[in-house]
Amino acid sequence: MQIELLSYTELNICSHAIRTCWQSFEKGDNGGEKDKELIDRVGNKFKHASTLEHLHYTFYIQGISRACLQELARHRMASLSVKSSRYTLKELKEMESFLPLCSENYKRAEQFLVFTENQAVNEASIYALENLRKLLVTNISNDLAKFAMPESYKTELTWSINARSLQNFLALRLSKAALWEIRELALNVFNALPKEHQFIFDGILKEEDA
Repeated sequence: MQIELLSYTELNICSHAIRTCWQSFEKGDNGGEKDKELIDRVGNKFKHASTLEHLHYTFYIQGISRACLQELARHRMASLSVKSSRYTLKELKEMESFLPLCSENYKRAEQFLVFTENQAVNEASIYALENLRKLLVTNISNDLAKFAMPESYKTELTWSINARSLQNFLALRLSKAALWEIRELALNVFNALPKEHQFIFDGILKEEDA
């Protein structure tokens, strides 16, 4: 799994939005400590979280499973542009067989699959991957063959989300009850945030560590 932060909104945009309410622009410090305290006080402590919607983040997420993608898509206040199975399954069609099960074929299969800690599940995923490959080499269309894709098949996406929705995502997906993969994703997303923005989400991490 790889997470890259492609772009983000500067803090002074959020503080400017907050100060618009009171016309207190002269008290700002262009995203400095005064503005950060204001954002935390109004957006977090006073729960006027709509002000945090002025902050946007765009991430490039690689190497998550389609099972994880399904869970990520449940967070609807975000935008997802996902690697297309219609146009990209050629990468699998050109591969040799992933069987018999052996260390070399495991390594080759790992290019396409997210493995778990359960050996039986991983082996079943490899068999499913091989079945999908066989369908593709018979020239069945990608649109039809993808119905046989295992949930463990890797994908990637560009994901954009505002800070308020990201708080909700982190609060739910950092939970010990969350799917292990999306929990890892949530932690990596937090770590990819600009250091000067992480204070907005610190309280969520502290709650999960408690």
